[in-house]
Amino acid sequence: MSEFILLLFEMVGVVAFAASGAMTGLEKGMDIFGVSILGLTTAVGGGVIRDLILGITPPMTFQNPIYAAISISVSFIVFIAAVKYPSFKGRKYYEISMLIMDSIGLGVFTVIGINTAYSLDSDYSMFLLIFVGVVTGIGGGVMRDIMAGNPPYVFVKHFYACASIIGALVCVYSWPYFGSATSMLFGTAAVIILRLLAARFRWSLPKPKM
Repeated sequence: MSEFILLLFEMVGVVAFAASGAMTGLEKGMDIFGVSILGLTTAVGGGVIRDLILGITPPMTFQNPIYAAISISVSFIVFIAAVKYPSFKGRKYYEISMLIMDSIGLGVFTVIGINTAYSLDSDYSMFLLIFVGVVTGIGGGVMRDIMAGNPPYVFVKHFYACASIIGALVCVYSWPYFGSATSMLFGTAAVIILRLLAARFRWSLPKPKM
């Protein structure tokens, strides 16, 4: 995958996760600073954790300010839209938007994490590849939810981390046969489709009824 296409792919994930973080801040009644910080954290948090695991210092977020700049810009746009159009914050719109944005961000960042690991060493174990992919995908969302005072999506929402794991497996297993670009598309599509199906049919992991 060319660097330009990879950058565009990353930007899709950054925009999606920044929007989901900003919307969470709006639901919590945060001001524009809080909304922006939540959007930024959601968009870059998983990548920072990934880079620390892989020994990339300083993390790419701090080497290239474009990620932070786009995250904050998207958060500002979401905030302004909510101020101008109060119905923007309606519960139904919020839940649908969060599902779509979170699903896109989760899928894109899961495979971006795998691609980053592959770019450093193609001999990394499958466990490490899948682990950094999942961490990149869910890390920012976990940080967002903790900062917002919510139970992290990964622990309570239907088929969240499992979708990332399955998408990572699809990407890693496809890599030797189809190459980076196709494998990343397969992995992203698997995550998004699984998340949407899980929401539609209410798939969830077993949990006790207290």
